[in-house]
Amino acid sequence: MSFLIFDASDDGHGQGTWEAMASVRAPRLPQLMAEVHAVLALAERRAPGTRGPMEEGGAWDAELQVQADGPDGWTTVTLSLTGPWAWGEALVAELASGD
Repeated sequence: MSFLIFDASDDGHGQGTWEAMASVRAPRLPQLMAEVHAVLALAERRAPGTRGPMEEGGAWDAELQVQADGPDGWTTVTLSLTGPWAWGEALVAELASGD
C-alpha cells in the first residue's frame, strides 16, 4: 500500500469500519485508483457474505468518494469498508503485509 492507510473503529458489537483517505495531484491519481481497486478486489475475494448495507441484510459494504479539490489539481479519495471486525482486521493486515 502506497497511498491508503486505514483507520479502524469498532462498534462494540462485532462490526467495524475501516476508512482511508488520500489526496494526490492528477498525475498520481491513476496509481491511487489502482490501489483502491486492488483493495476492493481483495475485499470481494475475502467477502464474509453478501455486499450491501447491513440494514438491508448485507454482511459487508464499501463506499468510495472521489472529490476534485479545486483548480490546483489535487483529488481526494476516501474509501470506507464496513463489516465484521475479524474480517476487516484480517483484510487490513493482509494489505499491510503486501501478500
